[in-house]
Amino acid sequence: MKIVADTNLLVRLAVDDDPGQRRIAARVVKDAEAVIVGNLALSELVWVLRTRYGFSKIEITQTIENLCSVQNVVLDRAAVELGSACMQNGTDFADGVISHEGRRLGGEEFVSFDKKAMASIAKQGMRARLLK
Repeated sequence: MKIVADTNLLVRLAVDDDPGQRRIAARVVKDAEAVIVGNLALSELVWVLRTRYGFSKIEITQTIENLCSVQNVVLDRAAVELGSACMQNGTDFADGVISHEGRRLGGEEFVSFDKKAMASIAKQGMRARLLK
């Protein structure tokens, strides 16, 4: 069966704070034909790891790389790469994911009040406009 992973399943795999739930999550992922991980779940995962568990950027990046390396996990790798690049540039993972999805849906310019996001998105090659 192809399953869609909720953020809490991803957190259980990344954080060993509930060994019983971690075992269940690992078994569900192992038994699935495919594990679909949406961009929103990835963004939430990054936020939870950073804010609730105090993961560093390096630890978050490693967690995402580990997830990407699981053979039956299906996710938007371009969004992951852009989100990771934004996070390394000092902005939020979600900014990169938002930019990627916007381009995929036909957007031509990223607009925001966030100066850091503007700089990071512009580094990734998308036109960006700071709102004032």
